[in-house]
Amino acid sequence: MARKQTVNRGLDLQAQFVATRAGTSSFHAEALMPSEIKVIAPLVDRLMRLIEGSRCIVGSEPAVELALREALCNAVIHGNGMDARKLVHVRCRCELGYGVFIIVTDQGHGFDPNAVPDPLAAERLEAEHGRGLHLMKSVMDEVSFEHGGTQVHMRKGPARNPRRELRSKPRLCVQMP
Repeated sequence: MARKQTVNRGLDLQAQFVATRAGTSSFHAEALMPSEIKVIAPLVDRLMRLIEGSRCIVGSEPAVELALREALCNAVIHGNGMDARKLVHVRCRCELGYGVFIIVTDQGHGFDPNAVPDPLAAERLEAEHGRGLHLMKSVMDEVSFEHGGTQVHMRKGPARNPRRELRSKPRLCVQMP
């Protein structure tokens, strides 16, 4: 049976947050936040508590947290130009056995992800900005930009269980002379 929880209703520098839990191993959460840097950390903390509690990506939580923070910073700073009247919409779905799916949408004009300079190029190595997309792509299993770049879709699959994989694979027997 699904349980709906409204965590916060005010939009005065806080996120509006709704989570629906289906059992202990899956949930769907949505949040609307104003484009204020100081709202990012509390929202990420709430989402990460839900993700950790669902155990859908055990061991991969730091990677998801990093990607989520980067996506929200990009939406607030680059997408919405830090205009607090513009909102960032976050949708998160976490299911045991499937992993976590996150969509971050801003109200900006979008961008062409192919036009973003490579942060690993020699001339960009000392740049103070420009690594967010690279970080998201390197820690998540899938990252795509939709709706002209105003929406980032990210997925992290379930953590692999090496013990289960070892049990399911045939063992090779090597005889020693």
